[in-house]
Amino acid sequence: MKEVTKVGAQGDVLLFRVNALPKEAQFVKPEDGKLIVTHSETGHHHAVEARSGIELYQHATNPLIGWLKVNKEAAHADVVHHRPWHTHETQRLLYSDSPTGEVIFEIRRQRERAPEGWRRVQD
Repeated sequence: MKEVTKVGAQGDVLLFRVNALPKEAQFVKPEDGKLIVTHSETGHHHAVEARSGIELYQHATNPLIGWLKVNKEAAHADVVHHRPWHTHETQRLLYSDSPTGEVIFEIRRQRERAPEGWRRVQD
């Protein structure tokens, strides 16, 4: 498990700390007890266990950008790659001292060029 306070990566996902949620951030409800950081066509999502003190947000118009908010009560959020083989190391996003009592990690999903144009990387 890798502990992250500023920048981490997991497969096709880049996670980095930012100062605040932008106005384009829209709250995302958990799915089956998980906050899905990135969906996978084959079902091996990158996800965080839904629990008190952790919230997921998605950009209103750009599906490649999202945010995880971790408050002091939660202390951390573990981004787990849900696949039984060739998994990526878990990224533990740590709460660290913040005057607001919460830290925000931006989620950037990689994209790739395909004959039909740009698309999300398929991990």
